[in-house]
Amino acid sequence: MSTTPARHAQPRAWLRAVAWLIEEAGLHPKAGEATLRIARDLAGRMDYTAGTMLYDLDGTATRCALSRATVKRHVGYLRELGALAWVRHGSRRNLRLPGRPYTGTATIYAATIPYAYDRAHGNRIDGQGFGARVIGVPVPPAHTAAADGTGRRAREPQSLAARPRKPVVEVDGKLKDTPRKRARSRTTPRPRNSTPRSPLQVAADIRIAAQVRPRVPWTQSEGLRRLAHALRPLIDQGLDAHDIAAELTSWWINWRPARPAAYITAQLRSRTADAPHEDLSAVASHPHTARPTGNPAWQAWLRERATATELHEPPRTDDDRRHARLYGWDRWAEIAEHYATDPDDALDLYGTRLCGYAVKRASEDRERH
Repeated sequence: MSTTPARHAQPRAWLRAVAWLIEEAGLHPKAGEATLRIARDLAGRMDYTAGTMLYDLDGTATRCALSRATVKRHVGYLRELGALAWVRHGSRRNLRLPGRPYTGTATIYAATIPYAYDRAHGNRIDGQGFGARVIGVPVPPAHTAAADGTGRRAREPQSLAARPRKPVVEVDGKLKDTPRKRARSRTTPRPRNSTPRSPLQVAADIRIAAQVRPRVPWTQSEGLRRLAHALRPLIDQGLDAHDIAAELTSWWINWRPARPAAYITAQLRSRTADAPHEDLSAVASHPHTARPTGNPAWQAWLRERATATELHEPPRTDDDRRHARLYGWDRWAEIAEHYATDPDDALDLYGTRLCGYAVKRASEDRERH
């Protein structure tokens, strides 16, 4: 994505471009009907907004009735044509998901349209590379010469280019912008603690919301823009789509809110208001303060345990924690047993919220039996 000269695209426009590159332009001598079949399969699984899709080599080979080697070869043709770009390279590194012996990292592609297609069709492009966009298309001759009964020519299509804003009038050293004031008075006032977001930030929020919504069932009735706006506090904390989905799943909602975005906003506000505010500096300065982390024996035991862990298994990564916390809610019995055996390691892998839920469910299960 960072090096391709082609622009990103959505499924329908991408399929039209791929068909033109292969059938009409013939830009690749080895691409043909099998390439188009694979492209249709990729487009059917493509995210409509971001234009990304999982490679799924085995599944693509099965659906297209082709061998794995053939699928690999023709996907390479699409990359050589400039119709696919790597979002993430897959690897054989085991993610160590709970309940699965082996799970590798998936390959993700993004749909792209090369500049040769836009140049041949007369499209006007703004920007370069993956982030470029179409700001104008040529009007067919039949439309440019068309006129209605009065002899007037048909209207030209609107341009998507940004229009310059008219300067405001300065009166007595103050800026006069009456239309903006009227529009602001008709809308809800912005909260004092909110920060303005650029269009790129808003687009990034919507992309994250598009990845969160399929993973959390009770949010799927909400629009992407409203959902992205509600998830801003979590996004501003640096959480990605997996972490946000794990956080929403940890609320354990077994019903569907009528307005999921409003429910998320209310929950986040109540959690922020109820969060305890402890003055750690005052506690540390107390003469009778005794914390376990300050005990030399405790620190020595932690160092020995870390050394032993490094000798027996590779160090744990953030991806391990993210996937364990996302997929561990239905395996609470194993998490409770892990916590009973090694609480520190369980808290590091699953987090406080998931461990607390697992211990609570295990305690309730013991009481019932």
